[in-house]
Amino acid sequence: MLTRRHVLASALAAPAALRMGVGTAHAATTLKISHQFPGGTIDKGDFRDRLCRMFAAEVAKRSGGDLTAEVYPNSSLIKTNAQFSAMRKGALDLSLYPMPYAGGELPETNIGLMPGLVTTYDQGLRWKKEPVGKALTDFLADKGILLISWVWQAGGVASRSKAIVAPEDAKGLKVRGGSREMDMVLQTAGAAVLSVPSNEIYAAMQTGACDAGITSSTSLISFRLEEVAKSLTSGAGASYWFMLEPLMMSKAIFDKLPKNQQDIILAVGAELEAFGRKGAQDDDAEVAKVYEKAGAKVSALDAATVGKWRDIARDTAWKDYGAKTATAANLLKLASDVAA
Repeated sequence: MLTRRHVLASALAAPAALRMGVGTAHAATTLKISHQFPGGTIDKGDFRDRLCRMFAAEVAKRSGGDLTAEVYPNSSLIKTNAQFSAMRKGALDLSLYPMPYAGGELPETNIGLMPGLVTTYDQGLRWKKEPVGKALTDFLADKGILLISWVWQAGGVASRSKAIVAPEDAKGLKVRGGSREMDMVLQTAGAAVLSVPSNEIYAAMQTGACDAGITSSTSLISFRLEEVAKSLTSGAGASYWFMLEPLMMSKAIFDKLPKNQQDIILAVGAELEAFGRKGAQDDDAEVAKVYEKAGAKVSALDAATVGKWRDIARDTAWKDYGAKTATAANLLKLASDVAA
């Protein structure tokens, strides 16, 4: 299992570009990991960036330097929305990627942010071992994507004006929801919607193009939305907004690696899921403190309010998604079975 000591030791050792064997020499394989979030270090910063750096350090350690990885934060290697397609084509090795961002390409991936469907971390993380997890991973593998680390994140709302707690609070406002299905719910509630990745919410709110943004607790902190918000609705206690943001890998790249390196990748990815859950939940608790310090009013969701959002979602977004394809209908059914 990963330990802090092992990770730090790995981070301090520079990855070898050339490995020497007995009378032989061969170049190490270097994987590139892209994500849209702010960069930091293996110890500090956005936990999603840290998870990628921990992954890189540990695979280098376990492979003896034969397999290394470089992390490219802030979409510095490939633009945010292009990362999924790049992995499918084998042009990008790995990305920690919000799954519903791929909804325009593969509508089935919007199951990763279906309002009100997942309401707890336990429920979301059970997917991996339930039939819905097998159906989702089989579908993605067929499309050229492997799930390496399952990461779920609860979310909340940063608003330039009044708090958006209940659906009726969104009426007349321009809101970023994060997925086509979340946008449908917001529109039913009377809001106008804006479709941008989370790393563009700050600019949209700053210019007034967006009145409020719904995103993960971590992004609410990392993208400094408290600087442009007067209200926060925290998802720490309850939330209708849970997004699947896994570490993904190109199947074409994975399949070219030797079996021992594939095993290392899968093992390290699975071990980092506990770190991902803790990071997300720590930020759920931290986000209120950050916004209160900035002078924002903080509100909380409760089960009854989450139920209002879920009722709208069930009558609109869920039905629309389930009618898209047979795969979507099956994923929705299997995910609903986990929720039951």
